[in-house]
Formats: sequence, structure tokens, C-alpha cells
Amino acid sequence: MTYDPARFDVGTMVRIASRPTLEAFARPTWRFHHPLSHDQLEYGERSASVLTTSMYHGGDVLYTLEGIPGIWHEQCLTGV
Repeated sequence: MTYDPARFDVGTMVRIASRPTLEAFARPTWRFHHPLSHDQLEYGERSASVLTTSMYHGGDVLYTLEGIPGIWHEQCLTGV
């Protein structure tokens, strides 16, 4: 089985989805690993540089962002 590579490389500027989009993702859409925390919803529409990328078992790409707490799902990010 092959997995898609990360859409955003380390150092790439990304924008976090809007708060309504994050809220829709958080309930009840996403019931698996690394759910968004309530605190992460406050970061909607902010931009940041990708600090790290990782892949959860099963192929979900996860990111950490410079200066913004939490683990972010690729579905919650867009390019700047």
C-alpha cells in the first residue's frame, strides 16, 4: 500500500481553516486520532510555517505549526 506524500513541506506557509470549518471538522466528522482541541479553534484563519510533518498509521498526514499549539490535520490547512 502506498500513501500520498504530505501536501505541505516543512517551511511552507499555510493558513488554518476558518473557525466554522474547524468546528465542522471537530464534530462529529472526526472521531479518530488527534481530535482538535477547543483551544485550537481559536487559531482559525491564522497563517504559520510548517514546523514538522508526520504520518499517522493509515496515511493521515499531520502537521505542527510554528508558534501555534497542537497537531493539525491536513484537511484543516490550506496553502497561503
